[in-house]
Amino acid sequence: MTGWLITNRFLERDKFNELYDWLIEAAHKAGSELKLLTNADLLIRTDRNEVISQALSQGGSEYPGYVIFWDKDIRLAGSLEAMGLRLFNRAEAIRACDDKSLTSTRLAGLVRMPVTFTVPFTYETIGYRDTAFLNAIEEQLPYPYVLKECFGSFGEQVHLINNRKQCENILKQINGRPCVIQEYIGEGPGRDIRLIIVGGKCIASMLRYNDNDFRANVALGGHTEPYTPTDEEVNMAVTACKALDLDYAGVDILHDSNGNPVLCEVNSNAHFKGIYNCTGINVADAIIGHVLETV
Repeated sequence: MTGWLITNRFLERDKFNELYDWLIEAAHKAGSELKLLTNADLLIRTDRNEVISQALSQGGSEYPGYVIFWDKDIRLAGSLEAMGLRLFNRAEAIRACDDKSLTSTRLAGLVRMPVTFTVPFTYETIGYRDTAFLNAIEEQLPYPYVLKECFGSFGEQVHLINNRKQCENILKQINGRPCVIQEYIGEGPGRDIRLIIVGGKCIASMLRYNDNDFRANVALGGHTEPYTPTDEEVNMAVTACKALDLDYAGVDILHDSNGNPVLCEVNSNAHFKGIYNCTGINVADAIIGHVLETV
C-alpha cells in the first residue's frame, strides 16, 4: 500500500526532516511506500473543492491508500478528506489541537484542565484599547497566571504574568492575535510529563524539567528523563485523544501542588525525537503500525 506524507513546504528545519525520514523508513519496514509531498505540491482549486496534484499529473500514479498529514494546513486537509482520503490525523482533530482555546472548549468536563479564559477577540489593526475585561479575570485568577497565544509551539508565545501592567504590555505586543489566560499550575521551575498516545495506547512517556524557566520544553533548555505514568495520567491522555478524535498525539500533563494531574496541552503532530533520545522508543514505528492496521 502506498501512502502520502504531507508536510509544510515553508517549514524547513533539519529536526523536522529527520522525523519525516523516520516515518518513511518505518513505512518501508512495514512493507508500505510512503511518498513525501508538501502542501505546495497539492493546490486547492477552491471553486470546485478539488486538489490539483503535480505528483499525479507528472507521474500518472494513483491516489494513496492513506495520508499522514504532518502539517497544520487544515484547508488542504479538509479538501483531501472531501475527496475520500483517510487522513492521520484528521483535519478537525488538527484544528482542535492547534487552537488552545478550542482544545479547552472540546475537553471541558471530560478531563481536569487549568481554569482558562479566552481573551476577547480584537483585530490586529486595532489591538486592545480597553483592558477592563481583565477585571473579571482577576476576580477568579490570582497572579501569577499564564497568558498563551492560541497558536504556538515549543513553548513559544507563552508568558508568565505577575501583574496587571505586565499583562497589558504583553497584550500590546501580541497585537490582537488570539490568546487565552490560564491558571498557573505548579510551583517553581518548569516541570511536566509528555505522553505519546497512538491508537488509544500510551506508547512512550517522559518527564521534562527546566530549572531556569517555568516552561519545561526541551526547545527552551529543558531536560528529560524516562517516566512511568500512573493509570490516572494515562486515562487522562487517552480520554483527551478520543474526545479530539486523534489517531496519535503528544499530551502534556502538569501536576498541582498536591501532585494531582492537570492536562496542559494536546499536540496533534508532536515532535518525537526528544522522547526517542530519552526512552529509545521510535514513535514512527507505532504510528505506521496504527495507520496500516486502521486502513
